[in-house]
Amino acid sequence: MLTSYLALGVAIVLEVIGTSALQASQQFTRPVPTTITVVTYLSAFYFLSLALKMIPVGIAYAIWSGVGIVLISCVGLILFKQKLDLPAILGLALIIAGVLVINLFSQTVSH
Repeated sequence: MLTSYLALGVAIVLEVIGTSALQASQQFTRPVPTTITVVTYLSAFYFLSLALKMIPVGIAYAIWSGVGIVLISCVGLILFKQKLDLPAILGLALIIAGVLVINLFSQTVSH
């Protein structure tokens, strides 16, 4: 199970890198960020497929999307100087809470 969560973590990090490169690609007009986007997205889906060997698809996708949203929001804030207002921060906190509830209390996830 730990290997599946490690694969999911790698998938999330790759997806965040790919989304950051997507922003930098300027609508696929810059070759290097475009290539990074394609390679990291393909790699992210490969690692997600590995995670799905042990983690149910709904749970894996909830974690993938939730953690990915929070991380890419942080990247946007730091690298791209995008602002987050109070409702956005509260929403991100709720997403984190949801991921924690799933992992700590759901019977769907094997511990």
